[in-house]
Amino acid sequence: VQLQASGGGLVQPGDSLRLSCTISGKSLNSHTIGWFRQPPDKQREGISCFGNDGNTYYGDSMKGRFTMSRDSAKDTVYLQMNSLKPEDTAVYFCAATFRNTVTPSAYSFWGQETLVTVSS
Repeated sequence: VQLQASGGGLVQPGDSLRLSCTISGKSLNSHTIGWFRQPPDKQREGISCFGNDGNTYYGDSMKGRFTMSRDSAKDTVYLQMNSLKPEDTAVYFCAATFRNTVTPSAYSFWGQETLVTVSS
């Protein structure tokens, strides 16, 4: 399975942004698809994932401003980010696994990142 994240950019604090992750090689529904981020000089952290059990899982303190959605016809998942803060500045990744978790180490298939910078 191949994944490609897109949609990053420079935004101001308080803005919203939607990232896209397009999956190819396998059906969107064949894997758990997750979103992750890695701020500068920090570890990668899990944001959210669509589990293959039909549930949505969130990382610690991620629920509220971050929402996942999907378009199965386009094999694409989205990450809607609202009320962005400077501390949301990071490279964002999407990845795939067969497990229902947002723990980065559980993911085997990683796409290229997209950079989100939140700055005034």
